[in-house]
Amino acid sequence: MTDPCIICVAITGSVPTKAANPAVPITITEQVESTQEAFEAGASIAHCHVRNDDETPTSDPDKFARLGEGLRKHCPGMIIQYSTGGRSGAGHERGGMLPLRPDMASLTVGSNNFPTRVYENSPDLVDWLAAEMLKHDVKPEIEAFDLSHVFQAVKMAEDGRLKGPLYVQFVMGVKNAMPVDKEVFDFYVKTLNRLAPDAQWCGAGIAQNQIVLNDWCIAAGGHVRTGLEDNVRLDRNTLAPSNSALVKRAVELCEKHERPVASWQQARDILQLPLAA
Repeated sequence: MTDPCIICVAITGSVPTKAANPAVPITITEQVESTQEAFEAGASIAHCHVRNDDETPTSDPDKFARLGEGLRKHCPGMIIQYSTGGRSGAGHERGGMLPLRPDMASLTVGSNNFPTRVYENSPDLVDWLAAEMLKHDVKPEIEAFDLSHVFQAVKMAEDGRLKGPLYVQFVMGVKNAMPVDKEVFDFYVKTLNRLAPDAQWCGAGIAQNQIVLNDWCIAAGGHVRTGLEDNVRLDRNTLAPSNSALVKRAVELCEKHERPVASWQQARDILQLPLAA
């Protein structure tokens, strides 16, 4: 298989703290430095959250603006993807950074259970976030935690609420949501290919499942997500020293499956994004 594999690095998220792993980047400076290392290791997408000084999550557009400025300076060409996830804010606050016009933004098109709460994505909020992405020419990455999310994303693309072609991420291993199961994974890939043959897809595995999903996705011709947001360890006994260490592990799996790692130029071409200015 010779199709390039896009590696996304989810650099910090909303949950991991320095108490869990001192390498988790919190400040804007730490995030830029960690992302630059991951970019140089082979990542072409940076999935971004921002934090307050006390490590709590926020959707503060000013923080996103400063992070984006740093990434464009130190990681030229890298695809910048902002999170509109529900842990960082409520309602329209979740899309307050979209006028900054990042290359991409995450979008979950339905609700599901998380470990201790409902991850609520009401139809009205989903439609508003999608409309903001259309307005500001931001490509959504559909975060699919459930089969219904795949069908809903396809429907939204068909009726014009989302600009295609779709980019769908199967999120597996969140407690109470989609399990890590190879037959389920294969069915999701088959279903998306049937419903949206022009779609691109990737997978994200949580905690110890990160490397499992990396391997499945690379072997099946998809793209991968790694990084400290989803997993702070290399193995049960070893903390990951950096985001770049997790990216390098994904690169090694690409070599194992004889797939080239996509450059940022190739990633932009695959996802039909313009070259960075």
